[in-house]
Amino acid sequence: MFRNSKAFSGFSVNDLQKAKQFYGYLLKVDVTQDEEMPVLTLNLAGGNNVILYEKENHIPATFTVLNFPVENIEEAVKELKDHGISFESYDWPGLKTDDDNIMRGNGPNIAWFKDPAGNILSLIES
Repeated sequence: MFRNSKAFSGFSVNDLQKAKQFYGYLLKVDVTQDEEMPVLTLNLAGGNNVILYEKENHIPATFTVLNFPVENIEEAVKELKDHGISFESYDWPGLKTDDDNIMRGNGPNIAWFKDPAGNILSLIES
């Protein structure tokens, strides 16, 4: 029924302008803003889109809402840290990050960080 539908995902933020600055200028994602509707569109590689919408009573997601595949996770983490982004640290059974905030040896290498609205994003080494 939906096999040929160009589905897309979306999630809420508490401030579209902060989101536009973060995703567009800091992460360098192609971002477009709809002037008629209060949404941002993240135009991702491969023709995939994610919409961000402002929600007055926004509650940050407690799970990863967006994954960015990278070739070299160490370089990507360092670059984002150099731009002031803090990475999450975990020490849970089956999920432990190292001193560089990277989980290694339990599947692909992954590092998690948050957007200005508190939503969880990741870098995942491909």
